[in-house]
Amino acid sequence: MFEYAPAPESRSVVEIAPSYGLFIDGEFTPGKDVFKTVNPASEEVLAEVAEAGPEDVDRAVAAARRAFGTWSALPGPERARYLFRIARIIQERSRELAVLESLDNGKPIRESRDVDLPLVAAHFFYHAGWADKLEYAGFGPDPRPLGVAGQVIPWNFPLLMLAWKIAPALATGNTVVLKPAETTPLSALFFADVCRQADLPPGVVNIVTGAGDTGRHLVEHPDVNKVAFTGSTEVGRQIARAVAGTGKKLSLELGGKAANIVFDDAPIDQAVEGIVNGIFFNQGHVCCAGSRLLVQESVYEPLMESLKRRMATLRLGDPLDKNTDIGAINSAAQLARIRELSDVGAAEGAERWSPACELPEQGFWFAPTIFTGVTQAHRIAREEIFGPVLSVLTFRTPDEAVEKANNTPYGLSAGIWSDKGSRILAVADRLRAGVVWANTFNKFDPTSPFGGYKESGYGREGGRHGLEAYLA
Repeated sequence: MFEYAPAPESRSVVEIAPSYGLFIDGEFTPGKDVFKTVNPASEEVLAEVAEAGPEDVDRAVAAARRAFGTWSALPGPERARYLFRIARIIQERSRELAVLESLDNGKPIRESRDVDLPLVAAHFFYHAGWADKLEYAGFGPDPRPLGVAGQVIPWNFPLLMLAWKIAPALATGNTVVLKPAETTPLSALFFADVCRQADLPPGVVNIVTGAGDTGRHLVEHPDVNKVAFTGSTEVGRQIARAVAGTGKKLSLELGGKAANIVFDDAPIDQAVEGIVNGIFFNQGHVCCAGSRLLVQESVYEPLMESLKRRMATLRLGDPLDKNTDIGAINSAAQLARIRELSDVGAAEGAERWSPACELPEQGFWFAPTIFTGVTQAHRIAREEIFGPVLSVLTFRTPDEAVEKANNTPYGLSAGIWSDKGSRILAVADRLRAGVVWANTFNKFDPTSPFGGYKESGYGREGGRHGLEAYLA
């Protein structure tokens, strides 16, 4: 057996300022207060960040409103040039951004570098291509932008969620006020500098940092025309209530409890890789994570043996080490949530298993975990854990698999593993999920729409369908 030697990426490639202000009207300005953002792998304070109050949100929305007239009047090819420029700068500075994202978020540098950053650039490239073709998108001969978009994004994919929101908004002629998550604001503030480097007109993109109150002020602001939110279902409900009756357009991408269904004719080793990617990618901090594994009874034992063998090879540790598979949990609060629900799973009778795994003393860490003997009544099979925890259930027939997969208030994603294309298509057609992957999992593309049903929200992001959310 070969031993893996540490291969850390240097954190010196990115410069982190001691403090950051709010990005309003093309300039960084102070906020009413400050908060600290920490490295979840070490609990080291990375920077102080301004917290936006109601007056700061007012200033940001006013700047976006002033910029809207000029930006929306630009011909599509002109807007496209800015988006292409932003995409190229992101590619040029991708190493800096990847390191910054892993420091602030806790995800492995391999994922930041090889997944997040290429997709971020791809979203800006893709939407740049739409900017001069909107009249051919199928939304009428003269589609119009809505105005000012208030956007609130989560901490699991800070820069990628920013790209999902900002790229289509700008391509369609809207201006933006974005509120990143309070635990991961640094890549959004770095993006503000990218906007300045691209000579984006002041006020087209504004970034206000802060906690829940900042997001609430933005969502409820009377001069915001469109609200886009990605996050928890509970906060999504609150936003829907706040927006109801105001005339604001709303799109919500919320929680999930995806079923990953393995049939008896599936290639076991390939399925195991998909299961691992489905639940342990980004420490399970994925709204569409395959957190419920449904295995046909006849292949349950060999699949579980293979899965446990594969999990024993996962490397947990320093997010900046290129060999790391599982990084740090994003925050102490999220770690407490994962521990609580895992303890509940064991207390309710499910059998808990983790590979031998030495956790670092500093930071927020949780070993990859699977629960077997799970029933649909267990909380771990019903509630979104948002961590590296997999619940395993079994089924006998395709009908039973579909029934169990759909037995959830969520409907964001699902996976099917089978050697038969006809079976995949027949089952996929019956699953109430916005995205269904076949013999793969967690594959994303800016040309493909993403979104859910039921308590996973409504509206789509990406693809032609994602443009509709920003057009009148």
